Amino acid sequence: MKTWGQALRDGAVSGAIAAAASAAALAARGKHESGTPFGPVNAISHWIWGDEAAQHNAPSSRYSLLGYMIHHSASTLWATIYEKWFGKHADIQAENREIGKILAGGIAVSALACFVDYKMTPHRLQPGYEMRLSSKSLLIVYAAFGLGLALRGLVTHHTTALRSGGHCIDFTAKAALPD
Repeated sequence: MKTWGQALRDGAVSGAIAAAASAAALAARGKHESGTPFGPVNAISHWIWGDEAAQHNAPSSRYSLLGYMIHHSASTLWATIYEKWFGKHADIQAENREIGKILAGGIAVSALACFVDYKMTPHRLQPGYEMRLSSKSLLIVYAAFGLGLALRGLVTHHTTALRSGGHCIDFTAKAALPD
């Protein structure tokens, strides 16, 4: 199992990926359901501005930027938990890696985050995008989040495979590419 320091370092990366993936899902579902990609992200800022934040459709630093910052911070928290509990599956040698465990860990932590968000958290500290999106869209957002958590490990898997002579290509690993 990773130390908390290792989990926090890796969680910063997997949290950024998961935040971006779930924010993209929020924007896409917001555009689909209410005609604005900004509404669901703006709604997150209800932590500070109250439920009126969910009524704003346009991008703004007051609602959109703050909403994304809160979302990113919460994603990093959950990503650190993911890395502590499941990140070891991504960090072992490529030939011994179990991709199913990497993905299952991401989905499990995402499901736990959803449970905590909506069953254990007071309304003011819930994500807020439930005020703008359907249950189906929430499922899509949390699935994107879970897959985003796992992505760091999957990318590490492919990079390691290239360096160990596997068939995956990582164009950032210049030292491993033939001249």
